[in-house]
Amino acid sequence: MLVTGASGFLGQHLVRGDATKHWEIIAPSSRSMDITHRDNTIDTIRDWKPDVVVHLAYRKDRRTIVDGTRNVAEGATAAGAHLIHMSSDNVFGGRPEPYRESDLPQPIIDYGRNKLDAEAAARAGAPDATVVRTSLLYGTDRLSPIQHQLAATLPSGHSPMTFFTDEVRCPAHADDVAHAISQLAESRPPPQLVHVAGPEGVSRSDLAAAMCRHLGLAHSNLATSTITESGLVRPSVIVLDTSLAAEHGITCRPVAATLG
Repeated sequence: MLVTGASGFLGQHLVRGDATKHWEIIAPSSRSMDITHRDNTIDTIRDWKPDVVVHLAYRKDRRTIVDGTRNVAEGATAAGAHLIHMSSDNVFGGRPEPYRESDLPQPIIDYGRNKLDAEAAARAGAPDATVVRTSLLYGTDRLSPIQHQLAATLPSGHSPMTFFTDEVRCPAHADDVAHAISQLAESRPPPQLVHVAGPEGVSRSDLAAAMCRHLGLAHSNLATSTITESGLVRPSVIVLDTSLAAEHGITCRPVAATLG
């Protein structure tokens, strides 16, 4: 299994946990394989000859998100490998009802538009790719960037950001998503598009409060507001229907079962 972005938050859960204990892992650094460089990416993946390529590498620029995905997909095809591409719930614009895989994506922010274009790039370069849409990720032993920020700033009375009470997602423990990736890598035939996320909608403010409790921090110092009050354009409620994932034996634990 060749993994891009192995040093990132989800990547560490995938390559350093027990989700891939039965896999031989190839984890090229961004220095040895810059995914924005097409020829180098294709040659590197083809030379390693992996059975599966898991594409987790991430930066917020479009060149990395879209062009990098296309290059990785073409490399996977050249190597005869199955591509698993990680996408985001931000390809949707938000609504009260859960989103199924068959629902039409309508992103309302640039990140969502880029991720949707990356899905298309993945399929163009690797027609049999599996696209996995997930939601907010967090950890317990290994902490997410926002958890580190909470631990660093909240004790001094400063909130690292404003957490919206009306922005709802389906948070998932990164270890659960890592295990899902491993299961999908072994699935025959694998789905071409699947939602892997937590089983319930949780507001960003409630998730932040749960993170604080797990870290032993006073969540009374959290700065909270609403999207409406902020004046920002952001998706409000995005709940992913994970029925298809469950059919493949893939489930994620609720926040209360992991953060308490």
